[in-house]
Amino acid sequence: MSRTRTALLAALALVAGVSGPALAAAPAAHAAISAIPCTVDYKIQNDWGSGFTAAVTVTNNSAAKSSWAVKWSYAGNQSVSSYWSAKISQSGTAVTASNETYNGTLATGGSVSFGFNGTYSGTNAVPTAFTLDGVTCNVDDGTGSGGGGGNGGGSGTRVDNPYAGAKVYVNPEWSAKAAAEPGGTRVSNQPTGVWIDRIAAINGVNGGMGLRDHLDAALAQKGSGQEVVQLVIYDLPGRDCAALASNGELGPTEIDKYKTQFIDPIAAILSDSKYASLRIVTTIELDSLPNLVTNTGSRATATANCNTMLANGNYVKGVGYALAKLGAIPNVYNYLDAGHHGWLGWDDNFAPAANVFKQAATSEGATVDDVQGFITNTANYSALKENNFTINDSVNGTSVRQSKWVDWNRYVDELSFAQAFRTELVSVGFNSNIGMLIDTSRNGWGGSARPAGPGPTTSVDAYVDGGRYDRRINVGNWCNQAGAGLGERPQASPAAGIDAYVWMKPPGESDGSSSAIPNDEGKGFDRMCDPTYTGNARNDNNMSGALPNAPLSGHWFSAEFQQLMANAYPPLS
Repeated sequence: MSRTRTALLAALALVAGVSGPALAAAPAAHAAISAIPCTVDYKIQNDWGSGFTAAVTVTNNSAAKSSWAVKWSYAGNQSVSSYWSAKISQSGTAVTASNETYNGTLATGGSVSFGFNGTYSGTNAVPTAFTLDGVTCNVDDGTGSGGGGGNGGGSGTRVDNPYAGAKVYVNPEWSAKAAAEPGGTRVSNQPTGVWIDRIAAINGVNGGMGLRDHLDAALAQKGSGQEVVQLVIYDLPGRDCAALASNGELGPTEIDKYKTQFIDPIAAILSDSKYASLRIVTTIELDSLPNLVTNTGSRATATANCNTMLANGNYVKGVGYALAKLGAIPNVYNYLDAGHHGWLGWDDNFAPAANVFKQAATSEGATVDDVQGFITNTANYSALKENNFTINDSVNGTSVRQSKWVDWNRYVDELSFAQAFRTELVSVGFNSNIGMLIDTSRNGWGGSARPAGPGPTTSVDAYVDGGRYDRRINVGNWCNQAGAGLGERPQASPAAGIDAYVWMKPPGESDGSSSAIPNDEGKGFDRMCDPTYTGNARNDNNMSGALPNAPLSGHWFSAEFQQLMANAYPPLS
């Protein structure tokens, strides 16, 4: 729900006392400063009877500021419990919200937003008076227009599947790059994920679109129907501890910076009532929680960095905090990353991963209600459905599970894994209506190398290798894979338990550079992106299978995009 209050007395008094053209003779900025020095828009976005989420936007119409403090008092027993994008203190009924280090600058005519959760009993009346640095502000709006936190209807109630009956946002920046490639207009109108992978990306980097820019563009695309916007939230401390190409900007211990400078500003923007009619799908922190399961302890695949993140708990804390903050926004749908079948499909990983996800989803104030689903195969290459063999097949008495490719995994493709893992997640306490997303942006494996039928039955390896669509050297290979193709086009409700097939990874964006490239983006050189690399324990010491001449992760890789189109399955027309 959304509640606001209007107090236009100061403005009305000024208008009533003015005759003739006197006010018009003054410059507009001067008039704004004199009439209304500041405006506060206080909205209760969600109220569940004993607690609430509020969003506050302050507009400064006086001289520019390098720091600020907003104050108000409650008429009841409301108590602020947590907050973001401002430092909030409370003494009795009096509340003070002051700037963080990164948002102290407030220009003339500029605005700043922050939010908080609170508790109360009895009534939850909206404050009637606010000051900015001691000066009384006007209290804005009161009409409720554009308010509400619902999904197109302003009801505040999430739909079961956000993709059902909705268009999905086409990122104009990605679309332009795709359309500029020969033949790229065949797919340039497809929806892809918007990656918020560092603090600077919130406002846009190198002149590119920031988060608000994308949300504004989504509103323009929306029209009168429903619109989904897909965001990848990806900047945990010590990010991606088992790889280097996607290492992030935050060190292993910088959990407070992650909360206050990354998640809080994102939450403040997403909670703006301007965007309440959008269905905002967030993919939460790729590769983090699965790494705690498979790359820690005494395993051969363990890394020192992953053991550090397991010990300090900051992956679990960060994910829980993100789920809690974003889950409090009624039109946001959180999907947790669940790796892929070639990562978590083994017995040693399957159930333990579900339990780690439950741990994260119930930490830092989060609950399972803050999780609307899970996503598999994000930015990966695992085939959607292997039709030429099943996990139950055997060759000359030898199970497919014993083949070098399957290697005792319980699953041979993403669809069977996603559906089974959904059942496991429900069994450990997640809601029974959770849905799964599968990233099909690069798992088509079409073209002339796509097998037309099963392999020969001379051996179990010949049978599997001759029939499998996934042409990687090893299922652990993940960087810019040679021979890959675009997969199924994005679509809603394609199979039981699956909310959508999505292109969360924008096709044509590199996974990592083939050689070391100096940069200020926090991205290291990972040998798994080097086509000459002979591998490690995580890919059974096989060749990397990576394409040559790749740029930094996230940068446009024309040769890869051309390959993906050439090998698309279903083929491009």
